[in-house]
Amino acid sequence: MEDVLGVYMRPYDPKRPVVCFDELNKQLIKETREPIPAETGRKERFDYEYERNGTANIFINSEPLVGRRSVKVTDRRTAIDFAEVVREIVDDQYPDAEKVVLVMDNLNTHKPASLYQAFEPKEARRLLDRLEIHYTPKHGSWLNMAEIELSVLSGQCLDRRIPDQETLVREVAAWEKERNQGKCKVKWQFTTETARIKLARLYPSNQFG
Repeated sequence: MEDVLGVYMRPYDPKRPVVCFDELNKQLIKETREPIPAETGRKERFDYEYERNGTANIFINSEPLVGRRSVKVTDRRTAIDFAEVVREIVDDQYPDAEKVVLVMDNLNTHKPASLYQAFEPKEARRLLDRLEIHYTPKHGSWLNMAEIELSVLSGQCLDRRIPDQETLVREVAAWEKERNQGKCKVKWQFTTETARIKLARLYPSNQFG
């Protein structure tokens, strides 16, 4: 926990951007009957019946200090999918960075081995040399600021029935564009000092004398 909090306290450095990474599964749902449009004094109405239309995965990475985020929709969230997104972060989003400081949780695909599974060893090593990886502790994924972005995305864009992946890609892209244009940042206030007070019970008890 203190390792991640220490990363968040670093001053902004464009050569070593702090990027938070996470993903979300979205159920795709089709309407079985045409919704009734909204009218004066009455909201749009939907039938309680619906048709499940599969699922999609949403990868998100965000740079909280500058108010930038990137979202990608995929069919799944396998090790290969993860590795491809990492390559895009390193080569396409931050080509001039010396190191990308990547904060993420301990999901089984979030491992260096995933890059070796997806790419030739030389390429996997090249990408890993451009990364400085920090993991949130077990049961501590709330320390990942990307979860805040996913919460905003869920509330502003995903809180309704989305029928198919094509629609999902379009809607998510529009959300990403608007939020990036607004340079919406995350004001993180939970510091190491705060943790040592509020979470004192989690620290080892040292007795002397």
